[in-house]
Amino acid sequence: MVGLAGCDLPHPPSILLDLYGLSITPESHPSVFDPSREDALPTAQTHHISRPYVTLTFAQSLDAKIAGAGGKQLALSGKESLVMTHWMRTLHDGILVGIGTALNDNPQLNTRHLPPLPSDNPHGYRLPRPVILDTHLRLPPKCKLLKNYQAGNGRRPWVICASQSNSANSEAFAARATALQSAGARIVEVDIDANTGSIAISAVLAALRQRGIRSLMVEGGARVIRSFLSATHAPTKPSSEVVDALVITVAPTLVGSAGVGYGAELHADTLPTFQHVRTEVFGPDAVMALRAL
Repeated sequence: MVGLAGCDLPHPPSILLDLYGLSITPESHPSVFDPSREDALPTAQTHHISRPYVTLTFAQSLDAKIAGAGGKQLALSGKESLVMTHWMRTLHDGILVGIGTALNDNPQLNTRHLPPLPSDNPHGYRLPRPVILDTHLRLPPKCKLLKNYQAGNGRRPWVICASQSNSANSEAFAARATALQSAGARIVEVDIDANTGSIAISAVLAALRQRGIRSLMVEGGARVIRSFLSATHAPTKPSSEVVDALVITVAPTLVGSAGVGYGAELHADTLPTFQHVRTEVFGPDAVMALRAL
């Protein structure tokens, strides 16, 4: 159980609780880790048994850019919306980024910006499992995610890559896998989609659900955002929706044509349909929460 009454602890903003249908009670707090009920912590639920509940979320400029030239990291979110994003992390079992984001940003994917819990509370905030979508295992063994895990300050990262059973480069791949495993990573191999030559999002989600991930927060970058949006309502698979919620932070700034966007290759007739839940202002930013129909 939560040490103090759940209602007395810091808690996520109502926009998130409403989006996911979660509540805070004296006995239960969805953002606080309770080891006695680790597999039953409150989280968003989906009716799909083969994949987790998926929240796709990112910050963008007014001109729909999410990164600078060449994928350079931009500090788009203000302090207030950044805290909101960290609250969102506590409501998910896993958090996924692509290898481009991992290389450019070297993220920690933790909850370090949340207000401290009372000193007499026995537990800390719930930390999502870091998941890196990394087809060819390019993640550096000395990245912050692995350093945090080694220091006992983060959860063990999972690296999802392409199966190498018939690859001519299997020896080099095995060497990279060994280096990452020695640094603490768990390697999860999934099959390549024969039609696209890439890892299928459905295969990624199935692999995560089989390993106990009930809810997944997807933070980008651009290629990952496009992959999840285009995998939803694919014309050849009308029941293949993979995004349950969309949370977008819009910063009051313009980046310009050199910035990286995410919508250029998306087609209107294959995009998912969302219902607006709420829009709230966090500092200078507007945060929009939508639920898939």
